[in-house]
Amino acid sequence: MDFLFNTNVQFFILAYLIGGIPFGLLIAKKFAGVDVKKSGSGSIGATNVLRVIKKKNPTLAKKLGAATLVLDGLKGILVLTIAYFMGLSEATLWGIAVISVVGHCFSPYLKFEGGKGVATGMGVMMFMLPLETIIALFVWAVGAKVIKISSLSSLTAVSSLIVASFIIHPDMAHTPVVLIGFVIFYKHIPNIIRLIRGEEKRMV
Repeated sequence: MDFLFNTNVQFFILAYLIGGIPFGLLIAKKFAGVDVKKSGSGSIGATNVLRVIKKKNPTLAKKLGAATLVLDGLKGILVLTIAYFMGLSEATLWGIAVISVVGHCFSPYLKFEGGKGVATGMGVMMFMLPLETIIALFVWAVGAKVIKISSLSSLTAVSSLIVASFIIHPDMAHTPVVLIGFVIFYKHIPNIIRLIRGEEKRMV
């Protein structure tokens, strides 16, 4: 058990536990009395929070959706910021980034189920690769405006971030970036199947 006293391991555990906090589920239950795990797509992310609560209260839905988006994005940033100021290595920071996304997607509080990882992923990427993330957010905004399919816009943004990282930082180790992208795409498999079938819902 000596490994638990290792600072890196402690931060990895912290990243997983904080990353796993299901803010969307908690916020929707607290302020709207809705269990998003049993409604809509069953996801705990901002899109499902917005979609489910919008049926009852459109104004509240926008506020709770935005709050979910921000809080999910900040989960990874919080741990990364603390680790950065403690002088931990870049490799450790990347480990924290990956584990934060894994924690969100496979939450220990939800029997290892969770969200799609986009907001948390963009949060940690904004910390680690800000320029690439700005590009990805621009791609997402254009996609959301033109395509109006949340999952497709998100996956396009993630793909653009990965490609941009290879172009802007060709000499860095891209394994963590690809891993985060892989987890997000894996969690979107049902959406990808619906996209192929032409059944994925558009944002309204």
